[in-house]
Amino acid sequence: MSDDGHEQNGHERVPSRQRRRFPGISSRAYEHPADRSALVALRKLSGFDAVFKALSGLLPERSLRLLFLSDSVRVSDQQFVHLNDMLRDACYILDLEKVPPMYVTQDPQPNAMCIGLDEPIIVVTTGLVELLDEEEMRAVVGHEVGHALSGHSVYRTILLFLTSLALKVAWIPLGNLAILAIVTALREWFRKSELSADRAGLLVGQDLRASMRGLMKIAGGNHLHEMNVDAFLQQAEEYEAGGDLRDSVLKILNVLPRSHPFTTVRAAELKKWAASRDYQRIMDGHYPRRTEDRDTSVGDSFKESAASYASDVKTSKDPLMKLVTDIAGGAGGLGGRVKRGFDGFTSAPPPKDAPPRDTPPEDGEA
Repeated sequence: MSDDGHEQNGHERVPSRQRRRFPGISSRAYEHPADRSALVALRKLSGFDAVFKALSGLLPERSLRLLFLSDSVRVSDQQFVHLNDMLRDACYILDLEKVPPMYVTQDPQPNAMCIGLDEPIIVVTTGLVELLDEEEMRAVVGHEVGHALSGHSVYRTILLFLTSLALKVAWIPLGNLAILAIVTALREWFRKSELSADRAGLLVGQDLRASMRGLMKIAGGNHLHEMNVDAFLQQAEEYEAGGDLRDSVLKILNVLPRSHPFTTVRAAELKKWAASRDYQRIMDGHYPRRTEDRDTSVGDSFKESAASYASDVKTSKDPLMKLVTDIAGGAGGLGGRVKRGFDGFTSAPPPKDAPPRDTPPEDGEA
């Protein structure tokens, strides 16, 4: 593709409406710090990509490609033309030179994925196509193209394979535990990669309201007249701040088996990033280029990741995160707070006529 937006065969590849394009943009521009540091570290390992490519004989990628080719509909200028236009637009905006193959597969469950070792392929379900309007779907296509640009498809394919393998060897205690440990680590990375891809979807669609609507529909179905963006985002705040330490533990347990963050959390994270200086700088044309990727420092990426996690913990309203912050800050009364945390931070205060406390304080309490 040439810089003026024309293919070599002379056909124009321009967005359906005027959108800003990002020539040569590096995926580092939109990647979540935790996602980025993991990818930079993996890419810096000598022979890492070669080892994973060598697994192609074991992984079911060729089978998957044949399956989609034989039992799904390939998006083209003859089939699902509107999706084909969106895909070309997304690749044009993010300057992805080779347009990945895209398939629509019959499945009422709204879903999309980008998989593949040698080359990424994008798959969307009929449930998703029927659920979303054009601008909402554009954000989803941009999301998947973001996965392709970041190289996520390789690791997603491995995650799918290992998840399937874990089920097959569940009867082998030690073997299953070893695989589950890897799967758990990959899922933690993939949840962060989803936040990255949401950002890519916003860069492609350049319509925050459409991105929010799409996430709401994925959570609550095609009932926009019954939903409200502000109320939906308020759910994310209530989810983070609500309950006691028991609820914090349950949140962790609930998210561990998931490949995606919870939908309200994704919406809140995307809105926060859209309001950030980083997003505005990208829209103004100031962003890292792919030509600079080789000079990326692993140490700097890990520092950014650590700073991001520290900031998340510090600003979190979650009871457990508050406790962690207090411990890090050396706050007093932690023994009592932990005990009360499991009884509920919001428990009613003692009655005004209660006798004064004359028992010695717990360890660490002032």
